[in-house]
Amino acid sequence: MLGVGIIGCGALGSILAKEIDIGEAGEVRLVGVLDKKMEAAEKLSKTLRKKPKIFKTIEEMLADKEIDIVVETASQEAVRQYSEKILKAGKDLVILSVGALADKKLLSSLIKIAKKTGKKIYVPSGAILGVDGIKAISMREVDEVLIITRKPPRALSYSEYVKRKRIDLKKMRHPKVIFEGPAKEAVKFFPASVNVAATVSLAGVGFDKTKVKIIVDPTLKRNIHEIHIRGVAGEYSIIAKNLPTAESAKTSMLAALSTVRLLKSLQEPLKIGE
Repeated sequence: MLGVGIIGCGALGSILAKEIDIGEAGEVRLVGVLDKKMEAAEKLSKTLRKKPKIFKTIEEMLADKEIDIVVETASQEAVRQYSEKILKAGKDLVILSVGALADKKLLSSLIKIAKKTGKKIYVPSGAILGVDGIKAISMREVDEVLIITRKPPRALSYSEYVKRKRIDLKKMRHPKVIFEGPAKEAVKFFPASVNVAATVSLAGVGFDKTKVKIIVDPTLKRNIHEIHIRGVAGEYSIIAKNLPTAESAKTSMLAALSTVRLLKSLQEPLKIGE
């Protein structure tokens, strides 16, 4: 049975823990959880039938021999702080705050450590479809990759970029473009909202060449991602109209389910896609 540790007990971490608890991830056991807010970990534990350990530090989690793989669901900062330690401790790693990998130095270091330790780094498809197709298309010349993300105001209210630009989301009555630029900048300014851009960048032509447009739309009740790709292999468009989780307006249910599916696929002999 695969032993899992979860970092982050927010919306994504909680959904993942509950899905593991009811058996949706297959032969997986949630060994323990870690959150900088102890009360968040304790609150999550109370909702589960099989009580996981509550770790106080990353060192405590990594010392647990029952953990085979650690899933980060917390933040880009958590990736920067913990990812190298996780791989060096001989654990596989799943990263959900993918925007952290826009840091070329960090990404290079993680790949180097993974090769040395024989461990794997997994990035779920998250809130979009067609990641395997994007990887295949990018084996030949690609002329353009454009991501258009539309979100309701409440999904972006946390953003320091929005506050710095003095964008009044509460007074917004019509759709408005609030950002246009490379994915490298998008993942920095909107760290909890455009992991899609990071995933597409890693699967495709990189953070500099992938273009992102973010639109705030007060008429929406869901998060919408459009991906348009043009290259030697053809032209492709992908549209995902995601419902948010009950726990968080900025988190799509599909992002959580893709992680559950990833854990399940690790145990299956038949691999579909790619």
